[in-house]
Parts: sequence; C-alpha cells; structure tokens
Amino acid sequence: MYSQTIRKFIEKEHLPETYFTDANKYFVPLLKLIITKASHSDTPLVVGVSGAQGTGKTSLSELLNEILAIEGFNVARFSIDDFYLTRKERARLAERYHPLLRTRGVPGTHDTNLLSTTLGELTNQQRNTLIEIPSFDKASDDRLPREVWQKINAPVDLVLFEGWFVGATPMDSGSLQQPINELETTEDKDGSWRTFVTNQLKQNYQNIFDQIDILIFLRAPSFEQVFDWRGLQENKLRRKVNNSEDVMNDMQLIRFIQHYERLTRHCLKTLPNKANIVYGLNHEHRIISCSGLR
Repeated sequence: MYSQTIRKFIEKEHLPETYFTDANKYFVPLLKLIITKASHSDTPLVVGVSGAQGTGKTSLSELLNEILAIEGFNVARFSIDDFYLTRKERARLAERYHPLLRTRGVPGTHDTNLLSTTLGELTNQQRNTLIEIPSFDKASDDRLPREVWQKINAPVDLVLFEGWFVGATPMDSGSLQQPINELETTEDKDGSWRTFVTNQLKQNYQNIFDQIDILIFLRAPSFEQVFDWRGLQENKLRRKVNNSEDVMNDMQLIRFIQHYERLTRHCLKTLPNKANIVYGLNHEHRIISCSGLR
C-alpha cells in the first residue's frame, strides 16, 4: 500500500534493503492503527516513539510523518532533544547542582516548562494558531535562534514525539547508592547527580509522558549493543570529517555513553511492560518480535 513511499524513503536515508521488508511487515500495520485512532479521536493523537541511541526511532518517526502527511494529516513532529536547555542554562545548572549537568541528555537538562506548554498548545485544537517548536543544534551544543524554529499551523491532527527516554517511568531512588560505571564512580561519588536526575524524571517529566496516547518502544538487545551502535555512528562520522575535533574518540565516547547508562538500562527493563507497541531488535537492527499490534 505504501511501498513506493517506503522505497523513496529508504533511498533518501541510505537505509538497507532489509528496512523495506521490516517496514512493510511491521510499520504498515502500525500506520493503519495510528490512522484509525487519529480518525476517531476528538483531540490530536499523541504518539511517542522511544528507544535508546541507534535503535532507529528517528527513522521510524520520519517515515510515519511522511506517510501520514500524504494521507492528509496535519502532523507536528519533534524530538525531546529539541527542548534541551541552552548552553548558558546548563552551565548555571552545573554550577548550582553538579558539573555533570553541563552535558545535555539526561532528565533535568530539558526545558520541561517549554515542552509542556508546547505540547499543550498542540493538543488544545485552537484554530488559526501558529505554534513554534524550538530547534537545537548539537554541533554548537545550543538552541537555535527563534526565527529558525519549526512553525506549525494549528489545529494539528497528530503529534509525533520521539526521544531516547520518552515514556520512562520513575527510577527507584533506593537503587542509586551503588555506582554502575566509571563515570558515576569517579565523578558522582556522593550520588548527587544521579539523585538529581532521578528526581527530575519523577517530578517534571511524568505529566508530559502521561499525555502520550500510543507509546512505541524500539527495544535494543542490550545496553552493550547500544554502545556498539553508537560507536559505529561515531566511526562513520569520523571518516566523513577527517578526524575533526567535533568527533569523539573512543575514550570520550565511553565517557559520553555512561551518562545515559543507568536510565537506558531502566528503560530496557521497564518500558516493554508499559509501551503499547514493542518492537524487539536484533544485533543487525532487524525487527525479530512485535507485541501490541492488533
């Protein structure tokens, strides 16, 4: 039904041919489910796409966006990454609470007030309203100027909201005592950073995640696989830019990934029980299982 669109998408994104097989088998039924629910909803449907780094959540949300637009839906698509605090805001956060908060990514490094307000504007169905969605430039590690933000004409029919811990449930504060990697051992000896992150997830993100109508989770085989996939991405980038200073070396990558290890492991353990649809991935990025689609 959507074969031509999927093939064009694969060509544009330089995806392997296996993506076509998986998309037809698993994503076309997902599209039909989303279209049915959106068509029978009195309010904009909010679809969350969650998965660790390298699982393909951005590709999935982009494909869904393209086909839904062809079907006539007015879609707002964004990532939780778009709502990172500015570089200056994170610097102030680091000075006040913990130096590790200079690094974007974990709960507490997003502007949750802006995210909540934006999501509210997108779902209240006010007509003839222009809604602005921020954009974040990872190369400069800062939010882009307002004049280049994404602009959406309301009302929208559907919201696609993706991110590496979208939908995550609160972590058990009692499990924070023991560090789980070298970063926590050497740079968070008293546990104040991981306590801050855990409290932020509980206090400032759950009301946002509660607005998701359909949560899709792309489940990696393990955290170790997530690390390997992120390493492959960095190696490809390194070859492209001839070892630019903007590309992490192996030691920098190890440290970077450790910022996300605790919450990533938590999501791998808990989100399969919470998400409406779970796609299990193997080491080659192929979907080997699916639950929740009817």
